[in-house]
Amino acid sequence: MTTASYVGIEVEVNEEGFFTDPSAWREEMAPIIAKEMGIDELTDEHWQVIRFVRDRYLQTGGGPSVRVLGKTSGVAVKDLYRLFPKGPAKQAAKIAGIPKPVGCI
Repeated sequence: MTTASYVGIEVEVNEEGFFTDPSAWREEMAPIIAKEMGIDELTDEHWQVIRFVRDRYLQTGGGPSVRVLGKTSGVAVKDLYRLFPKGPAKQAAKIAGIPKPVGCI
């Protein structure tokens, strides 16, 4: 494992940069992680998805797929790809400080 530093806090991440301990995540880390992924600003829609995937992970132990996100997050699939162009489930999970969802490449 390696470490990353966000807002002065060292966190352990895996080889792809996903948090190994989701409890280490703080909301103020999200804009920094998003910028690293090419998302310059987090809008209310971004936050809706980020909070949704994080809550889903904390409830079920796994991140939702794009299909589930589109059906249950309140944000349509086409909008998910506009918000997270490099893969909504993967990018939202990383920004939300949870492990990469199963099935994401």
